Amino acid sequence: MNSPLKWFALISLYLVQGLPHGFFGQAMPVLLREQGVDLKSIGLMSLVALPWALKFIWAPVLDRVSIIPGEYRRSWILAMNHTAVLVLIALSFVPLPWLTSDGVLALALVLMAVNLLTATQDIATDAVAVENLKPAERGLGNGIQVGGYRVGMVLAGGVLLSFFNHLGWQFSLLSVAALMFVGSLPLYFWKPRAHTKAEQGVWKQWSGFFRLDGPWLWLALIALYKFGDAFGTQMIRPYLSDLGVTLEQMGALLGIGGFLAGLSGALLGGWLTGRMPRAYALVLFLLFETVAMLGYSLISAGDMFTIWLAVIAEHVAGGMATAALFTVMMDRCREHSEGADYAFQSCVVIITGMVAGALSGYSATQLGYVGHFSVAALLCAAAIVLVVMVSRRGLFLQYRGS
Repeated sequence: MNSPLKWFALISLYLVQGLPHGFFGQAMPVLLREQGVDLKSIGLMSLVALPWALKFIWAPVLDRVSIIPGEYRRSWILAMNHTAVLVLIALSFVPLPWLTSDGVLALALVLMAVNLLTATQDIATDAVAVENLKPAERGLGNGIQVGGYRVGMVLAGGVLLSFFNHLGWQFSLLSVAALMFVGSLPLYFWKPRAHTKAEQGVWKQWSGFFRLDGPWLWLALIALYKFGDAFGTQMIRPYLSDLGVTLEQMGALLGIGGFLAGLSGALLGGWLTGRMPRAYALVLFLLFETVAMLGYSLISAGDMFTIWLAVIAEHVAGGMATAALFTVMMDRCREHSEGADYAFQSCVVIITGMVAGALSGYSATQLGYVGHFSVAALLCAAAIVLVVMVSRRGLFLQYRGS
C-alpha cells in the first residue's frame, strides 16, 4: 500500500487529468480566435466543461458498478481514459478550419463528450486516492494532486501551444492522446485496495452525505474557503495588462513564475497539512492568501519587482490552501461512497468558484482594482470564521501529523 508505485500511479493519473483541460480550456480559445471565431462563440464554448460541475449526479454509479467484476476503480479509470484517447485520435483527423466554421457544433459536442469521459475518470481517480491514502498521507497526496494537475495543464495548454505552429492540429491532438494513454499505464501494474460496494440504494447513498454531522456548516466551509481566491484571481490578468505588463512579461510571470510557485505551494501545503491539525493548516493558509491578495493592491505600474513578488506570493498561498481543502474533503468521505462524496464536494467548489469569477468583473469595475483585491482579501479572511466554527463542532478528522 505504501509502495513507490502507488505514488507514481497517482502522480501520473492527476497529470493526465490536467492535459485535456490545459489543451481545450487554455490553448483552444487561442486557436479558435486565430481561426476567426467570434468572442461570443469562444465564450459559449466554455459550456462544454459543464460535466465537471455536474459529475456528482452520476458519481454514485461508480461506487456501485464495476465494468470488470471486482475492479471498481481501475476499470472505470482505464475505460474512460482509453475511450477519450480514441475520441481525440479521431478528432485529430478532422481539419481545424472545418471544425471552426461549418463544424463548430460538432466540435462542441465532441469536446462535451471528452469532458464527460475525463470528468468520470476524475471521479474514479479521486475515489482511488481517498481509499488508498492513509490520513497521514492525504496532505502530501493532495499536494501531488494539485501539482500533477498543474503540470498537465502547462504541458498541454502552454508547451504544446508554443509549438503548435510547428506541430499542427493533428500532431498536437495526437500528442495529448499519447500523453493521456502513457499516463494511465502505471495503473496496469499497481492494484488499488479493493472497493466494497455500499448496501443501501443509490438515493440513500447520495443523500447520506447530508445525514453526517453538521452537513450545511461543512458545505458552507468548502463553498466559501476558496471563494475569495477565485474572486480575486479572475482579475489578475486584466490588472497586469492595464498596468502595462507585456504579453511576453505576462507569459514569464504566470506561465513560468506562477506555475512553479503554485506547484511549490501545493507540495509544501500538502506536506504541512500532513504534519499539523487540519484546522491549523486551513487557517494558516487563509492568512497567507489574505496577505497575498492585499499584495496586489500595493503594486504599481512599472515596478516589476513588486509585481513578481505579488504573483509568486499569491500562487504559493493558493496552492497551499487548495491542497489543505482537498485533504479535509477526503477526510469527510464515507466508506463505500468515496466517489460520490468527493465528487459532490468538488462540484460545490467548482460551482462557487464560477460564481466568484462571474462577480469579479463587476467588482473591479465598480471598486477599481485596489478596492477589488481588498474585498478579495477580506473574503479570504472571513472564511477563517467558518474554519473555527467547523473545528469547534468537531467535524475535522482529529489527526496530528508527526
